[in-house]
Amino acid sequence: MSTATAPPSLSIKPKTRLLSIDVLRGLTVAFMILVNNNGNNDLAYRSLNHSPWNGFTPTDLVFPTFLFIMGISMVLSFSAHRAKATSNAVMLTSIVRRFVLLVFFGLVVNGFPYFHLGTLRIYGVLQRIAVCYLLAALLQLVTDRIAPRVALFIAAVLGYWVLLRFVPVPGHGVPGRDFPLLDHDINLVAWLDRHIFPHRLFELTRDPEGLLSDLPAFGTTLLGLLAGAWIKQARPAGQKLFGLLGAGIVLVVAGLLWSQNLPLNKKLWTSSYVLYAGGLSMLLLAVSYYIVEIRQSRGRWTYPLLVFGTNAITAYVISELLSSAVSVFKVNQTQSFQEYVYLNYFMHLGTPALGSLVYSILFVAICFIPAWLLHRKRIFIKL
Repeated sequence: MSTATAPPSLSIKPKTRLLSIDVLRGLTVAFMILVNNNGNNDLAYRSLNHSPWNGFTPTDLVFPTFLFIMGISMVLSFSAHRAKATSNAVMLTSIVRRFVLLVFFGLVVNGFPYFHLGTLRIYGVLQRIAVCYLLAALLQLVTDRIAPRVALFIAAVLGYWVLLRFVPVPGHGVPGRDFPLLDHDINLVAWLDRHIFPHRLFELTRDPEGLLSDLPAFGTTLLGLLAGAWIKQARPAGQKLFGLLGAGIVLVVAGLLWSQNLPLNKKLWTSSYVLYAGGLSMLLLAVSYYIVEIRQSRGRWTYPLLVFGTNAITAYVISELLSSAVSVFKVNQTQSFQEYVYLNYFMHLGTPALGSLVYSILFVAICFIPAWLLHRKRIFIKL
């Protein structure tokens, strides 16, 4: 790791916390809030919306990058706890507590403000984070060896591919033979979710954070564990950088090649998507690592990202609750507060898409305020 006084190649002592990780996490959360709160999804720039089905947009990179960063942070955090001789019992209690809190706040976000328990969505972003965190944390608690992580990653992406490609969907047949591969509603993921939580799915017939697709999402988190293990090693900073770049390029190419037979699909979290998005996340990490750790380029431009990055989940929860509030509060009989503000003050700023972007940026700025107040008081909420 480089310092202000030593060349990057001579500084090899790893740190338990890297500003480059916080910066990248902050950028990810800020962009997540941005794309989740377009002034109007139908009129927004295509890159600021998820791909409707097969395909990939920059927005589709947000969630996997967050899981990837979470995996890296876990390696560094567990290393710090080991250095303090924290017992496994204490660490396990903390893991379970965090899992429960993430699920709880996920349900709060889904239900706010009315909490219709009969149709409350069970799946969600925070719930997926909770599942991936629990599995990765238990693995990290048991062993920090690389081989089990690699084996589990391969099993996750190949196993999920087998499930999507070859396992018959009851009542419909075999994918790719009896119906199109990755059909929107006729796929094993959607079929299973409709049987587990009927009337509680985000898209009615399916859910983008469904149970079975937690498997490849865990694969994304495993990539973070592997990247974290690489960064933690006592190696020259330049070697770490080129390792991240090389791994990122390999993953991106592998994902694109696999997508010729198994399309990139964020809503199903396909195995090709795991590789492609994971590779891009790895490259983003390499860029952040180079700028912040090797070049030591820090200052005003990193501050807002650190504010979001050090209270990432809290900022996300605040944004989701605020988004729900402005969407359900009615200004008149036909318009919510969000619709009224966008149509009257933002839609005609140049183009509707530009107005939608300006609205989104303002929304991010508003969410920044409570995160900034917490950061200023040195309050870091670890859900």
